Amino acid sequence: MSNLFIPNPKEAESIHILREVAAQFERPVLLFSGGKDSITLVRLAQKAFFPAKIPFPLLHVDTGHNFPETIEFRDWLVNELGLELIVRKVQDSIDQGKVREERGRYASRNTLQTTTLLDAIEEFKFDACIGGARRDEEKARAKERVFSVRDDFGQWDEKNQRPELFDMLNGKIHVGQNVRVFPISNWTELDVWEYIRTENIAIPSIYFAHKREVFFRDGLIWTANEHVFREAHEEVVERMVRFRTVGDMTCTAAVLSEATSLDDVVSEIRESTTSERGARIDDKRSEAAMETRKKVGYF
Repeated sequence: MSNLFIPNPKEAESIHILREVAAQFERPVLLFSGGKDSITLVRLAQKAFFPAKIPFPLLHVDTGHNFPETIEFRDWLVNELGLELIVRKVQDSIDQGKVREERGRYASRNTLQTTTLLDAIEEFKFDACIGGARRDEEKARAKERVFSVRDDFGQWDEKNQRPELFDMLNGKIHVGQNVRVFPISNWTELDVWEYIRTENIAIPSIYFAHKREVFFRDGLIWTANEHVFREAHEEVVERMVRFRTVGDMTCTAAVLSEATSLDDVVSEIRESTTSERGARIDDKRSEAAMETRKKVGYF
């Protein structure tokens, strides 16, 4: 009898947070990247508001350098679940002269998407942006509250965080402010993968091992494609790889893997001794790369 229902405290906490967002804010949005964490948020939102549809749109800030598999999955999921999707493009911000394209060996559009995101928040007057960040990912994210207030410039002050006692969440904000909400903040990477396996949630194929053309630089495995700068001496080879985290192609490294199923992935994560953020190229720019981006409005 005990096996018929196995409660999941973390799922319950996340569902509670999502319902609080719907109750306390007028125009929430779910930030959707097509990665495993935002996909998990969609499933949690389905459960939180069933049998009604998810009561807020999804927002994807498209750098233009995304993995094709991720975009294909995004469009499939939105169509499958009948969700509202808003897409805003970094290329438009570049064309409008608001940001400048980076050049050179480590060029990426990752930092540029902050401007596109803040413009979208202003355009639609979103007062709460739900994201899939987790405290175990990176030290700057470990400082975040579940309801993380941003000022009217979209900036985050890590020294001015509200206390969150028990499950009491304070969504009161001043005009111009907005809140970033992290329903799976207390989850780990392994929690996410075990939940995906338990719920049998569909995910993009790049999370599973596959053959891909790559090259090696700085101890990382880079995707070989037209968006990633590669020097002439950097040889392209074909390897069996997968991705633990999914940003765009310019900032996400692969890992060597033979994991072709969810069981394989869960086993691989259990045995891993490195963080998934170790495969994020953009985090290598400095010790405080993530915190610096967050202070100017990054997710």
